[in-house]
Amino acid sequence: MAELPRGGPGVPPAVRLCDISKRFGAVQANRAVHLSVAPGTVHGLIGENGAGKSTLMAILYGYYLADEGHIEVNGRRVQIGNSHQAIALGIGMVHQHFMLVETLSALDNVMLGAEGGFFLGAAQRRVRRELDRLMQETGLHVRLDALVSELPVGELQRLEILKALYRGARILILDEPTAVLTPQETDQLFEVLRRLRERGTTILLITHKLREVMALCDAVTVMRAGEVIKTCAIADTSPEDLAESMVGRKVNLARPDMDGAPQAQAPVLSAEGLSLRSEAGVALLKEVSLSLRPGEIVGVAGVSGNGQSELLELLSGMRAPDAGRLSLAGRSFSAQSWLDPRSARAFRLAHVPEDRHLLGMVLSFPAWETAALGYHEQAQYRAAPLGLGMDQAHMRSQTRQMMEQFDVRPRNAELGSSKFSGGNQQKLILAREINQKPAVLLVGQPTRGVDIGAIEFIHGQLRRLRDEGCAVLVVSSELDEILALSDRVLVMNCGRITGELAIHECNEKTLGLLMAAQPDTAASETGRAEP
Repeated sequence: MAELPRGGPGVPPAVRLCDISKRFGAVQANRAVHLSVAPGTVHGLIGENGAGKSTLMAILYGYYLADEGHIEVNGRRVQIGNSHQAIALGIGMVHQHFMLVETLSALDNVMLGAEGGFFLGAAQRRVRRELDRLMQETGLHVRLDALVSELPVGELQRLEILKALYRGARILILDEPTAVLTPQETDQLFEVLRRLRERGTTILLITHKLREVMALCDAVTVMRAGEVIKTCAIADTSPEDLAESMVGRKVNLARPDMDGAPQAQAPVLSAEGLSLRSEAGVALLKEVSLSLRPGEIVGVAGVSGNGQSELLELLSGMRAPDAGRLSLAGRSFSAQSWLDPRSARAFRLAHVPEDRHLLGMVLSFPAWETAALGYHEQAQYRAAPLGLGMDQAHMRSQTRQMMEQFDVRPRNAELGSSKFSGGNQQKLILAREINQKPAVLLVGQPTRGVDIGAIEFIHGQLRRLRDEGCAVLVVSSELDEILALSDRVLVMNCGRITGELAIHECNEKTLGLLMAAQPDTAASETGRAEP
C-alpha cells in the first residue's frame, strides 16, 4: 500500500484537525472528524453535498467555532476564533463564490483591509511590486488595473488566490475552484496549483470532480454525513472506489443501453437563422438553426463563451435576437415580436438557467417560494374563493412533495434558499420546472458544482422526462455529460453550430475537433457539412 505523502521525517502535519464536531440545531454537520494534511501537498476533500466538507474548512478558517475538538497548525495547537487569526497563522481560503468588490480594481481588491497606512499611493506601489513578484513566481497573471467587473471568471479565480498569497497564506483552502471555470481555465488553474505545491504551499481542495482529484491530489479524504469515511493516497484508490465511498453504493454515470435512435417526430421547437450582436457590435450568434423533437435529448457542446449562453437566453425568451425566427407549439415568433418568459411557460417551455443564483432563485426566499417562482400566478396557487393572493399552504405542501420526489435535503420548505447546498438548490429548481410537465425543457449546465450522487439523480430525471415525450436541450461544458445524456449533439464554436452528430458518431476526439476548429474549416476537417 502506498504511503500517504509526508513532508519528511519528523516534520509535523501542516494541518491536523482532531475530533472536530459541529452541530447546527438538529443537524450534526461534523461528527468527531480527524484530518491530517502533510505539508507541501494537495489534499482532496470530497463528499456529497451536505457531507460537512465546507463546514469543516470554515472551522479551520475561523468562520465557525467547533463544539468539540482542537486544531493543530505545523504541530502547534492553536485557537482560531475568526478569519483574522487564521490569516495570521498563514491560512487562506478561496470561496466558491468570489469575495470581491466589483467596482474596485484588482489591485485595490488585494489592498482592501491591508492598506498599511493613510498614504494610498505609497501602499499601491508597494502592493503592486509584491504582486508583480508573486505573479512572476506562480503564473497567477492578473490585470491589476482592470475593474473586477471587467475580468473573466478564470482571472477572478487567480485574483482570489493572489489575494490570499499576498496576505501570507502557506495553507490554501480552495472550495470548488473549478465549478465555474471552462476546461481550459481549469487546466491553467491546475498548472498554478502544481507550481504552488512546488513552492511548499499546502493546498486543501474541496471538489466534487473525481477526475480532478485523481489528476491533482496527493491524498484524499472522503466525508459522508459529517464523518470521515476514508483517507488514502491517490495511488491507492480509483474514481469508482471514491464514488462508492462518497455515496455508500455503486454509482453509474455511464450511458445506458438504448434501443436504437428515437423515432423521428415533428419538431416541437424550431429556430432558424438566429443572429445576435452585443451592444459593442460583436457577433455573439451567427445564423444558428436547430430543431428539438419530442422524446430526445439534444446536447450542446462547446467551450464556454462560444454562444451557448446566448442561445439559451433567446430560446427561453429572456432576450430577443437581431434576426431569425422561432416556432414553438405551433406559434411563430420573429425578431420584431419575440417570445417572452411568461409566454414560454404558457407554451409549456421550461428553463433551468446556467446561473441558478442569478436567474433561478431569489436567495432570500424560503424554499417554498423558490419552488413556485415563475409559476406563482397559476390557478393552483391562487387563494380561494376569489383567487386573490397566493395559497401559501398549497405552495408549502407542493414543495414538500417535490422535495421528497427529488431528494432535496434537508426536507424543510421553510429553510432559506441560500441555506441549501449547491446540489440541493439545483434539484429544487429542476423539481420546480419538471413538475410542470413541460413539452420542452432547456437546461444550462445541469450538474455544475453538484456531487456525484446528485449527478446520477439529475441525469436519471432528464432521461425520464425524455422517455415521457419531452424535448430536452442540455448545454454543458462537460463532454462526459454530453456523451452520457444526448441522443443528438450540436457543437458550437464562435457563435455558430459547427457540427451536428448522432450520438453513435460522437466521441471526445470528434467533438473536440469541432469545438476547436475554425467554423469555416470544421466541415472539411470532419468530413461533414456544416448545418
